[in-house]
Amino acid sequence: MTRLAVFVATVAYCGYFPIAPGTVGSAAGLVVYGLLRWTPAPLAEPFAIALTFVVGSWAATHAERFFGGIDPGPVVIDEVLGMVFTMFGNPLTLVSFTAGFVMFRAADVIKPFPAAWIDRNMRNGAGVMLDDLAAAVYANVLLHFVALLMRP
Repeated sequence: MTRLAVFVATVAYCGYFPIAPGTVGSAAGLVVYGLLRWTPAPLAEPFAIALTFVVGSWAATHAERFFGGIDPGPVVIDEVLGMVFTMFGNPLTLVSFTAGFVMFRAADVIKPFPAAWIDRNMRNGAGVMLDDLAAAVYANVLLHFVALLMRP
């Protein structure tokens, strides 16, 4: 079971990338989001967000024990959740993908409230997932606002 959890938490071992594994995990999240947008199911995105949170929380909890630390670097399932939530409801264009990626990475690094509080105070896999979800809320709202300003 631990091997499956590590596989999921590292997003098929993307988290082992030697340089900027969080950025690689975020790129994987863009791929997941792109695939979700091409599905005909209208509830695919919210379902994927909920499922990623639940499965990611479970996997991150086991991965923390495996790696022996809190929110270990190779765990990037939280970045996938963050990118999918950032892009939720936004246009499917190269510009929005690029802007969403940059906005989420910036919010994930800056950790605006409550993301920093969650990062410092919540333990286990849910805490790993929630701080990135909080950052993604900021990135999503900002991306919606920018898209609104860019409308002709």
